[in-house]
Amino acid sequence: MAQYFAVHPTHPQKRLVRQAADIVRRGGLIAYPTDSCYALGCHRASAKGAERLRRIRGIDERHHLTLMCRDLSEIARYALIEDAQFKLLKSVTPGSYTFILRARREVPRRVTRKKTIGVRVPGHAVAHALLAELDEPMLSATLILPGEAAAPSHAHEIRARLEASLDLVIDGGPCGTEPSTVIDLTEDPPRVLREGKGSLAPFAVERV
Repeated sequence: MAQYFAVHPTHPQKRLVRQAADIVRRGGLIAYPTDSCYALGCHRASAKGAERLRRIRGIDERHHLTLMCRDLSEIARYALIEDAQFKLLKSVTPGSYTFILRARREVPRRVTRKKTIGVRVPGHAVAHALLAELDEPMLSATLILPGEAAAPSHAHEIRARLEASLDLVIDGGPCGTEPSTVIDLTEDPPRVLREGKGSLAPFAVERV
């Protein structure tokens, strides 16, 4: 049975953020708000958490999961970033973008696919506070349920539908239903794998 924390969307209560981080550290699976829509998250080292996340999403290991990071320096610990890529990432983060980059060798296989990794710096106060309290990235995926085109925008709907499958729902107010834009930076020119909330204006990209 999932716990339910109602937090302020721009000034989340520190006590609740600490409790949420403890749940993640203990291997819990949570739903939390981002600057695009609600997402699922678990500890990056939790194989069981990743398995539960994939089960809810209805995806297998061929689907990239995302490392939610606080900033570019944290991304650089897990992904190889060239100078041109760094300048590009700096110009659009935090924001509603997920980037595919080459993974460093030490990154766990559950996080990578074909030696690449999905990374994101969310622009939402609740997500940022949670990541700061964890002091490390969180394994994550957009909360779009199998057979549905959009994510639920209200935490109470997530609670009603997934209460038995999650350990915590963080209610940070209504979010959008449009997921982040996914851009593969391992190719030249970069490719858009999913066009979402993040604008393509800053990029010279090819659509899939």
